Amino acid sequence: MATINENYLKLQAGYLFPEIGRRVSEFIAANPDKKVIKMGIGDVTQPLVPTVIKAFHEGVDEMAKADSFKGYGPEQGYGFLREAIAEHSYKARGIDISPDDIFISDGSKCDTGNIQEIFGNENKIGICDPVYPVYADTTVMSGKTGVCQLNGYYEGVIYMPCTEENGFIPELPTEIPDLIFLCYPNNPTGTVATKEELKKWVDYAKANKSIILYDAAYEAFIQDEEIPHSIYEIEGAKSVAIEFRSFSKTAGFTGTRCAYTVIPDELLAYDSEGNTHKVKKLWNRRHSTKFNGVSYPVQKAAAAIYTEEGRKENEEVIAYYMENARIMGKSLKDAGYKVFGGKNAPYIWVKTKNGMKSWDFFDKLLNEANVVGTPGSGFGPSGEGYFRFSAFADRENVLEAMERIKNLK
Repeated sequence: MATINENYLKLQAGYLFPEIGRRVSEFIAANPDKKVIKMGIGDVTQPLVPTVIKAFHEGVDEMAKADSFKGYGPEQGYGFLREAIAEHSYKARGIDISPDDIFISDGSKCDTGNIQEIFGNENKIGICDPVYPVYADTTVMSGKTGVCQLNGYYEGVIYMPCTEENGFIPELPTEIPDLIFLCYPNNPTGTVATKEELKKWVDYAKANKSIILYDAAYEAFIQDEEIPHSIYEIEGAKSVAIEFRSFSKTAGFTGTRCAYTVIPDELLAYDSEGNTHKVKKLWNRRHSTKFNGVSYPVQKAAAAIYTEEGRKENEEVIAYYMENARIMGKSLKDAGYKVFGGKNAPYIWVKTKNGMKSWDFFDKLLNEANVVGTPGSGFGPSGEGYFRFSAFADRENVLEAMERIKNLK
């Protein structure tokens, strides 16, 4: 008799974004004459920049010639991309990360979900609330939780509320997590962590032999020079942190798929007898066993981002999205909403009016303004009464959507 992984039965409803897609599809089917503007899921709208496209084509052309054809590549990623990342994303900021510490993948969503495989189920997981739902859902899938309680929290998870009262920056938990998910710039609230704030977490992790799982997928959108782009800018972080980064939003690779995980050589974890083991070695074993690597043309295209021209072109796209965020933030404030984020991140976090529930606001916005956003409660119970807008839209649609929301009764 084939049996199922019953941890999946603990999951509540459907994954957030497919549920949004379902409701939107039903509305469009019933209202084919309506123009729906989507500002919910964080998918980009601007095309890949010319330098990246040129490299992509070159990579495809190489696959058409016997002397330059590539079959299986290294599971960890081609050296040219890992070296470019180490040089431009880390060494340029004074961080000593080796190419050997970098693992190329097809997305940070996969990496942040899969990373728990190399850690035992006895680990306690610390998760911010609200936050990207993959962290909680994959913790449930991995068998590290009990059932979901009436307050929306799963038994066995250490939740760290991020509220307006604490500036959406969680307090250090009194119950000590073994693995701590942090995401900055934050999805969904758009907040960032200062060096002082991150130093507290690094010191906390060192004192408690914990590991920080640091999702920096939106670091390229940071505008404030004082805000760290990497947790490894904090002294001692290499011994307590894994960092996840992605080309999806920073370079338009949502449909092309490329990301990477950084695991420094000095990061250690423990077995049941207290012996230490290199986490990088474990992830390398998992990565090599379950993954055959990102395609050569995609990696060649990703490497082009680090050329002088590619970097310049990509910065222009990021500036385009951040101008969207500025317009949205101002427009929503002018419409009477309390607004957070949007200054160092491509997300606007909005407090609903008159205590309206997040999904009620979603339905009102969809039905009356034909605009799609993301209900804050979908990111965790502390997100109730809030709403997230994505700045990854065409400027024309941003302006039209804001005008519609301004006229919403």
